[in-house]
Amino acid sequence: MSRSQFFSRGLRDSVPMLVGIAPFGIIFGTLAGVSGLSLWQSVGMSLFVYAGSAQFIVISLMGAGASAVVILLTTFIVNLRHVLYSATLQPQVSELPQSWRLLLAFWLTDETFAVVQRFYLVHGRTPLAHWYWLGVASSLYACWVLSSLVGVLFGQAVPDMAGWGLEFAMLATFIGIVVPLLRNKPQIAAALAAAAVALLTYSWPYKLGLMAAAFSGIAVGVLLERRKADVAQGDEVHS
Repeated sequence: MSRSQFFSRGLRDSVPMLVGIAPFGIIFGTLAGVSGLSLWQSVGMSLFVYAGSAQFIVISLMGAGASAVVILLTTFIVNLRHVLYSATLQPQVSELPQSWRLLLAFWLTDETFAVVQRFYLVHGRTPLAHWYWLGVASSLYACWVLSSLVGVLFGQAVPDMAGWGLEFAMLATFIGIVVPLLRNKPQIAAALAAAAVALLTYSWPYKLGLMAAAFSGIAVGVLLERRKADVAQGDEVHS
């Protein structure tokens, strides 16, 4: 496949995620406008921050009168999950020039990770696959920025748009992509463990429950994968 073919395939595979991102971005734009941010401030945050959950948290904390230190620390904690994403995908891009890695790192979101990781799981380390990543990421980025703009422009004209429950589209889309990737017992157990911990720690401050859920899922998955490998090795010895 050529660069353009990888890029086009990335654009195509990103379409299901757009269904979830667009309403989420509209809600953000709506809340940003209501909270007092100008058009350029709201869209600028989507352009230069590009972190959905962190942007919502910033708006919430600003409305509560939180200090800049609290806002920075909270968003830092919430975005720590991207360290896990980066560690997972690093082997796939380790040989790329720094300019490429910086660009792809900026565009690494939950949705981008879900689509790109699935591609690498199926196809492995493929030359020019970073163009696929570029196609996915640029499409999702454009959707987030444009939907934020739509939210700012029309949010105040439509009463209580934020209360329509549009954010459910993002959750449903993400679940639809992640669930088919759970192909063995360790992966399923890891997902269930993470889900259980996320529910139990939902009330924790600063979204610390997200990190607790992530690390719990990783610990369960690694433990079961090692046990599975030990059992397989033992069977080979006995045979």
